[in-house]
Amino acid sequence: MTADLVAKRVTDLLAPQVLVIVMPPAVGLIAQGWGGAVWGLVASALCGGVPAAVIAVGVWSGRLDSHHIVDRARRTGPLLAAVAAVLVALVLLVALGAPTLLVATVTAMLAALAVTVPVTLRWKISFHAAVCAGTVVVLTRVLPVVPTALAGAAVVALVCWARVRLAHHSGGQVAAGAAVGAVTTWTTLVAFGLG
Repeated sequence: MTADLVAKRVTDLLAPQVLVIVMPPAVGLIAQGWGGAVWGLVASALCGGVPAAVIAVGVWSGRLDSHHIVDRARRTGPLLAAVAAVLVALVLLVALGAPTLLVATVTAMLAALAVTVPVTLRWKISFHAAVCAGTVVVLTRVLPVVPTALAGAAVVALVCWARVRLAHHSGGQVAAGAAVGAVTTWTTLVAFGLG
């Protein structure tokens, strides 16, 4: 495989929509068994499924260039839909008494969006890097910390490399995304007493 093909595969497999759909049920399952996985599916359907559907309709209609939304100017609508979906998920999870870890995870998603959405209106911060780094931080709460952090750092670096390789971001944009994702997620989990 060529480097560009590897970068494209990494970008697709570890896209924000994929991670936001897969991570909550996986974390719920690891932390609390099948009951946790069901709560995670609720979070995943709203936080990942709704924005993915909005993006898919945008690509299908020709308003968006791809499911990665390379054109920064076209990101606003899908990002506002993502913020609304995450807010609805958060309210629903709190109202129904979801486990603290999942409420904290969804809150961390909202915190990361609160930073990245305003930034991307002026500068193309990497959502791939932000979501990947945030996912690693959450996984360190349910898996052994050191190996998870080390493997996760390698995966985040791979995602950052792929985004730069495909010329979708600069090194600064992926570094900023990874920092925002990691810091907002860690801060949120600490605020919930999960640090």
